[in-house]
Amino acid sequence: MEKAKPNTQRCKGCYYCVKACPKEAISISKEFNSKGYAVIKVDEEKCVGCGVCYTVCPDYVFELA
Repeated sequence: MEKAKPNTQRCKGCYYCVKACPKEAISISKEFNSKGYAVIKVDEEKCVGCGVCYTVCPDYVFELA
């Protein structure tokens, strides 16, 4: 089954994915990327690979793999 794989270096902290995830599998982590943004993390146990995060993300952070 495909899961959402984030490239957190692309994340700019809009958190559209956090709000849009129907399974609440995406949350804001306490880690920051090289641009200084608090990045997201994906709970692979909850992720069902629906692709909503991929669709709403304006910065192409997600890949489904």
